[in-house]
Amino acid sequence: MLWLQTKKTVIVIFGALLNAIAMNLFLIPANVYSSGFTGIAQLLSKVLSDYTPIHISMGFLLLLLNIPVAILGWIKVGKSFTIYSFLSVVLSSLFLTMIPIKQLSHDILLNAVFGGVILAIGVGITLKWGASTGGVDIIAMVLSRMKDKPIGPYMFVLNGIIIMTAGLLYGPEKALYTLVALYTSTRVIDAIHTRHAKLTAMIITKKTDELKKAIHASLVRGITMIPAKGAFSNETRDMLMIVITRYELYDLERIIQEVDPNAFTNIIQTTGVYGFFRRD
Repeated sequence: MLWLQTKKTVIVIFGALLNAIAMNLFLIPANVYSSGFTGIAQLLSKVLSDYTPIHISMGFLLLLLNIPVAILGWIKVGKSFTIYSFLSVVLSSLFLTMIPIKQLSHDILLNAVFGGVILAIGVGITLKWGASTGGVDIIAMVLSRMKDKPIGPYMFVLNGIIIMTAGLLYGPEKALYTLVALYTSTRVIDAIHTRHAKLTAMIITKKTDELKKAIHASLVRGITMIPAKGAFSNETRDMLMIVITRYELYDLERIIQEVDPNAFTNIIQTTGVYGFFRRD
């Protein structure tokens, strides 16, 4: 367990470092904006600096915006997820302050693409290891558990506001290149983690009782047991079917690896759930 937590912490640190590199070396120098709370912090810092005598660093604003979200996550989501997510935010804020803002390329398209890719790698690996970069990810998990609503429309509105504001204040070209960065980062995150809000896991195992108890101890999800038989071996086994959110995938993978590494697991996209699905 200690080794697992150490690896998870290292991943969170590395993800936060990549986020800061993407911002300070690519997106910020080119006035190309990120998505979510990072983009809001970046835009606020730029607007305050350009139009008022107030100068507040993006890292500090990012931390400030995430404090109420972290409190919400602590209450509604869970302590472990929130602690690692807030650690990611704190480290990102620290690295944004430590790494100097330097323009590596004067080509705005290169900055938008490389910034989007590097940022997405940081976010993607953090999500894959059961944490998040804070902000919208925590809100998405709260909404997923409480109301079963997709985060897509909220993200669309939030990013739309960022893009429109950037376009109005700094010209339509900046808004268009921000769209390039957002599209690039979204595609890379989907490739590293998963784009699907809900997933169905079908687990064929010999250790049915142990696996069932371990899953129930960690995840508040129902499990359907289906008798199964190997066509080649003629061995009788059980198939456990469970529907989870994308944020629970890491925990489920860890449980299966610990209890029955030889279990055959198939993870598939779930387009809709009808009937009871726990959300709180």
